[in-house]
Amino acid sequence: MKKNKFLNFSFICLLILFLFASCKKKETPIEEETKKDEFTTLTFFSADSNVSNKFTDMIAKIITEKTGVRLEIYGPESEPSDEIALMLAKGSYPDFIYAKGDLPKLIEANAVIPLDYFIETDGANVKKLYGDQLSRLKYTEENPSIYALSAYEIKTKRYETAGTMQIQHNVLKEFGYPRITTLEEYENILYAYKNKYPTINGKNTIGISLNTDGWYWLLSLSNPGNFVLGYQDDGQWIVNQETLEAQYKFLHPQMHTFYKWLNKMYHLGLLDPESFTQTEEQWREKIKNGNVLGTSFPLWGLKELNSKLVSADMGGHSFAFLPVTASPEIKDSSLKDYGFSGGWGMSITSTCKDKLLAFKFLDWFCSEEAQILVNWGVKDIHYAIDENGKRYETTNIPGVAGIGKWTYPFPQAGSGYLDSTGNPFVKSSEASIMKNYSFVEKETLSAYGVKMWTEMFPSPQELGVSTYGQVWLYPLTPASIDLVDRADAFVKQAIIQMVIGDKEDFDSAWKNMQQGLREMGIEKAEIELTNLIKSRMDFWTN
Repeated sequence: MKKNKFLNFSFICLLILFLFASCKKKETPIEEETKKDEFTTLTFFSADSNVSNKFTDMIAKIITEKTGVRLEIYGPESEPSDEIALMLAKGSYPDFIYAKGDLPKLIEANAVIPLDYFIETDGANVKKLYGDQLSRLKYTEENPSIYALSAYEIKTKRYETAGTMQIQHNVLKEFGYPRITTLEEYENILYAYKNKYPTINGKNTIGISLNTDGWYWLLSLSNPGNFVLGYQDDGQWIVNQETLEAQYKFLHPQMHTFYKWLNKMYHLGLLDPESFTQTEEQWREKIKNGNVLGTSFPLWGLKELNSKLVSADMGGHSFAFLPVTASPEIKDSSLKDYGFSGGWGMSITSTCKDKLLAFKFLDWFCSEEAQILVNWGVKDIHYAIDENGKRYETTNIPGVAGIGKWTYPFPQAGSGYLDSTGNPFVKSSEASIMKNYSFVEKETLSAYGVKMWTEMFPSPQELGVSTYGQVWLYPLTPASIDLVDRADAFVKQAIIQMVIGDKEDFDSAWKNMQQGLREMGIEKAEIELTNLIKSRMDFWTN
């Protein structure tokens, strides 16, 4: 009997130990889960992002530790406007949204919240960073609330440019590095080189190839029309600098210049006929093959392609940057100082699960600590301070770590902004830019007797500061946005047909396109934008 009692007691003890042990094994995952729950996951839709943009690198993890926010970032799988329209139809939104030009649609639907109260009560960093530029974040004179913190630099200093038209270093070297400043000179040197070298690397030589896939047509086919005439980058608009009247640029009497020239290039066999049908990837592959002599694309896209060519021991096939305009008296506007336009930026939606936390996240991003972190990384790992108190990049950088990845479309001080110690927030400087030039860039620049590409262009001082910023950042009404979208779609197809059409038909086709735009009612958007520019000038200065 006692034996049985002892056995029963022993069994109970073993069972307790087993259960205790089982509980101990579960402690670690429970603790880990609790630790994870210390952070709040907020969703973020960025019109310029994609689903692979994971918030998991070193810098992102530090941001989460500092703010308590872990971002779940996703982007458009189709046209951003279409996906935002679907959100509006469903009334379901992420916590944060970067909607670019579709922000007015969200404001009209009360899908994003005004930030003014939060800025006043919890926005010390926002107020300090934006300073006297804070008023430029206001939406309109009729609705002067702030709905987004700008994705663009508050103070900019230009150290780089890709100009308007780019050309292979090999082409310039072949003819002794002549000064190329006009479309005619650009055309002549391409023609001469293509005739001399009809094939490159076993493939037919291509004079110019453009990337017009999707929205890229705005960069490669639309914007150059402004630039060759010396107009600043106002997107699809030209603004009279004296009257502040805005004109849809394809109604401008001189805007046909660039496209008539492209028509000529097409018939000379210098313009890639696939420029209007190829995908972005196909265009990139052509560039990497080294047989494309010239193109037109922004710096952020060409730097990557140039690097790939240099890495493949094809540096001579990478591109030099030139100030090309329609005629010698026109000044290239590549280095224009636009000031701060406010405009597009990150917004907090009406359905955000924790609006105060979301705002505190944005406010932290405006802090000096955040701006240094996202641009420079971690002190004593990615950068150090010298004996003069100047920040410098160290040589033992363990990969990219996310440095520079979380600047856009988040609030950013900019390359012309100094911190409280007198150091620039952004790493870009004349010295850093020159240090990163490839050997072939240095060779070309030396041949022209300059140290930087910017020295070949009219200076910012020469070009002056824009009084109204850039109007492509201005919030047109949803009706006008839709009107401009329809006009753009119409113009793109019309221009393509004109470029590949008979030379004799160009002028009449251009007039027909302009007539179609007037019948579409594009003047309504012109009037609205003109009034918006003038009203902004009033409340920006008052």
